[in-house]
Amino acid sequence: MTKKRSLVVFIASSLDGYIATKDDSLDWLFKVEGEGDNGYSEFYDTVDAVLMGKRTYDWIMKHETGEFPYKNKDCYVFTRSLVEDTEDVRFINEDLVDFTNRLKSEDGKKIWMVGGGEILEAFFRDNLVDEIILTIAPSVIGNGIPLFKEGDYQLDLRLEGTRTFNQFVELHYTVNK
Repeated sequence: MTKKRSLVVFIASSLDGYIATKDDSLDWLFKVEGEGDNGYSEFYDTVDAVLMGKRTYDWIMKHETGEFPYKNKDCYVFTRSLVEDTEDVRFINEDLVDFTNRLKSEDGKKIWMVGGGEILEAFFRDNLVDEIILTIAPSVIGNGIPLFKEGDYQLDLRLEGTRTFNQFVELHYTVNK
């Protein structure tokens, strides 16, 4: 039996559990003093595929300047619309669970579930997540897009380690299945 690839949620949140404000702003995150790239490069080297929802993809395309940030990875964007693939992205308009399980069964490195909030809830509910690497910013924003939406799911986690990057704290969990 071959080992399945791990699907990892690598994400930052405010201390009160939000990944963005209601208007999709991350300004609160960039105000915090980190250390280097807060472990991003180290993590990025462990993945060869990136998944995200269309809303997150649209945010990235609006706010990133220059080259597509995941150019050297297989990038898949889940959408309910019919969107033509680009040089850097394959748009997925099929069952999320079937597609993800097929991808996890292929040879390769880890798979990064980038976000956002709507699609994360589906990944948690359908038990697709194997690891969560959560970086907590010392910010309370009061409301916004929650990391964990209310839903019919439960995650039993095992703490694998913690690290600090100046004002950020990283929590690394595996999901008990």
